[in-house]
Amino acid sequence: MCGIIGIGSCKPQLKRAWLPIARDTLTHRGPDDAGEWWSDDGRVGLAHRRLSILELSSLGHQPMHLVERGLSIVFNGEIYNFEELRAVLEQRGHVFYSNSDTEVLLAAYDAWGTECLSRLNGMFAFALYDARNHILFLARDRAGEKPLFYRIDQGLLRFASELKALLSDRTLPRRIDPEALDCYLAMGFVPGDRCILGGYKKLAPGHALSFDVQSGICKVWRYWQLPDLATDTAAGRADETELLEELEGLLEDSVRRQLVADVPVGILLSGGVDSSLVTAMAVRAASRIKTFTIRFPGYGSYDETEHARLIARHYGTEHVELEAQPTTVDLLPRLAHQFDEPMVDSSMIPTCLVSELVRQHCTVALGGDGGDELFGGYIHYNRLLWLRENLGWIPWSLRKLMAGLAESSLPVGFKGRNWLQGLDMDIRQGLPLIASYFDRSARQKLMAGHDAWMPVAEEIRQRRISPSEDLLQRATRMDFENYLAEDILVKVDRASMLNSLEVRAPLLDYRVIEFAFGKVPSHLKATVGDKKILLKRLSTSVLPPEFEKQRKQGFSIPLGSWLKKGAFRELFWDTLLRSDCLFDQHTVEDLLKGQDRGFSNGERLFALVQFELWRREYDVTI
Repeated sequence: MCGIIGIGSCKPQLKRAWLPIARDTLTHRGPDDAGEWWSDDGRVGLAHRRLSILELSSLGHQPMHLVERGLSIVFNGEIYNFEELRAVLEQRGHVFYSNSDTEVLLAAYDAWGTECLSRLNGMFAFALYDARNHILFLARDRAGEKPLFYRIDQGLLRFASELKALLSDRTLPRRIDPEALDCYLAMGFVPGDRCILGGYKKLAPGHALSFDVQSGICKVWRYWQLPDLATDTAAGRADETELLEELEGLLEDSVRRQLVADVPVGILLSGGVDSSLVTAMAVRAASRIKTFTIRFPGYGSYDETEHARLIARHYGTEHVELEAQPTTVDLLPRLAHQFDEPMVDSSMIPTCLVSELVRQHCTVALGGDGGDELFGGYIHYNRLLWLRENLGWIPWSLRKLMAGLAESSLPVGFKGRNWLQGLDMDIRQGLPLIASYFDRSARQKLMAGHDAWMPVAEEIRQRRISPSEDLLQRATRMDFENYLAEDILVKVDRASMLNSLEVRAPLLDYRVIEFAFGKVPSHLKATVGDKKILLKRLSTSVLPPEFEKQRKQGFSIPLGSWLKKGAFRELFWDTLLRSDCLFDQHTVEDLLKGQDRGFSNGERLFALVQFELWRREYDVTI
């Protein structure tokens, strides 16, 4: 895993000292090596920080070049099928000089151009300069495991793995994008290609970008998208036995590919269905597997040690139980600095602690991310189906009235308020925003006095809902393209990379993704009374009989307890009651008082605190 940064310009760049400075803000992503390169005409500069995973020698140094073809690349990620691609390219006459997947990627572009993306199995964000055609080519993996920010202004493109690298140039603007802020307050993240800062963008998952350094013309296109559900499957003609066999084969092959590395590899074993299946497939591929479980002392309900031990004993893994140190409030400003866009997910705290501990034992770790979104693992899928079955008969006008009453009469943080507000959804086409942190009226109060703010999050979200007639298809696709991409994967990338740990996700192999959305019928994902059905049926045949399939332990912290007294409470109150806080003081005080009265405002307060810490860290204005 690595950090990349670069520039493409219609004019030669004479001031170049900023590039290595910006590159080295990404040292945590690549502590092992650093490189910098400029094109002869000075229009393109590429820089790289390297975390050595494959080809540990200097032959893996980046930027890497295919000199005779005029190609140069900086690459962050892993190409899991690089050995197969290498064999195909060798048959076409290409000669390789290293065992690096980066060199294979260069050769793949030389052979197939931008169409090489369809052949890549991996997680990646890269920038490749084609000097013969004067094109800077950027691409990001299908699920969005690896990040890529960019800014285009007056014939100049700058890009980087993390926004902080771009912001290291103090001359660049840093003003909030009002629409992005509204999305953050409503959804907990900034979706799609939007960025929290105006004038900056994220290259969206499954997208590519080309920039012509002669004309300044930029083109962005989508090279991959989720498949439609197969007609036979939608019609109820799916064969469960065949589906289970195919899923098992895909998972086994994905794990086998992702175990390949020239450094120590481990499995993040929580004892849940997803990580346990990854472990089961790993022991088929390798004779020696190391698994890790983290214990958080003092919080028994969050302890998964016994469940992980069961799996580790059954498969005979080299199991390591690590104990996290008590969390200190000093971690929050550090995370605000690391998370380039603020994000509302307090589980970034244990994710960071886990990554720090595991990194002491290995450089690569496999996790179970993606299982819930692909195979229907969240409890809100059950609740949505229940709403459809039990409330669909109520006239929409009456449901809308009930939702309005809930919004106007119940305080923010009141249990069940979001679900009551969601009653006015169009069950045939829509999805309720049940994970809303601040609804429109709450955001209006929070942002009182800021004329630039725009209440647009609901409309933006509505445009991102799949047109599928199947409610569960809409919900899982929405979560895959939004919550997974902008919350889960961002959290894992930033927290793990802060500790120079590469985390891989076998369930996000694009073949598994296409299988889940193209072939698995909704009734084998979730029903009113069950969830993650197909994966759990696979676990019945693969995992030990005493494995508890129905258990669901979220990766969370006791934030509510921490806010009752002590350092966390003091930081939250001090941060939000400062005179320069962006948010309306009266509204903030109501949220703080509500938390003391027992309302569920912990994550909402976390959202505001992380935003304020981030804004001050980077001198951001609105």
